[in-house]
Amino acid sequence: MKYLIVGLGNPGAEYELTRHNIGFLTLDRLADQQGLQFQTGRLAEVCDFKHKGRSMHLVKPNTYMNLSGKSVNYWLQELKISKSNLLVVTDDIALPFGKLRMRPKGSSAGHNGLKNIESLTGGQDYARLRFGVGNDFPKGRQVDFVLSSFPQEELNELPELMDKAAEMVLSFATVGIERTMSQYND
Repeated sequence: MKYLIVGLGNPGAEYELTRHNIGFLTLDRLADQQGLQFQTGRLAEVCDFKHKGRSMHLVKPNTYMNLSGKSVNYWLQELKISKSNLLVVTDDIALPFGKLRMRPKGSSAGHNGLKNIESLTGGQDYARLRFGVGNDFPKGRQVDFVLSSFPQEELNELPELMDKAAEMVLSFATVGIERTMSQYND
């Protein structure tokens, strides 16, 4: 069984520790745990490993957030992976900071990366791991908020939260989404 795990974010040092890059950060954490380095591939930074008989393909699109679907669609086809084995790790302002919620499908909720994935892969029927980044911003300042860095107290909490997110990714591939949701979703 092959799985495509996509972390959403923007390439470039200026975006590295921003809320919008929590998908990239989570996949970096998982790759570190596996002793892996990402390599430049077509439309993405990629690496893969085996976990309990599953082939795990980690992808960080380098197309910028709003064109993430281009990379996701390419890697689904290139690796011949079913959308049912796709998991997208993304930031979510509708969840409080640190809350992790896996869903089998759903709307983009205004998230441009998810909108583009839906558009280019043909719908909302793919799993996503939503990583809460909070919504402490004034009206009309959402873009500034998600493109800003985490404050120090949140940065201090991120390693533990990313470890939990990495566990959820591995659980998704080994025991399935339903059991993962019942075990981990708050």
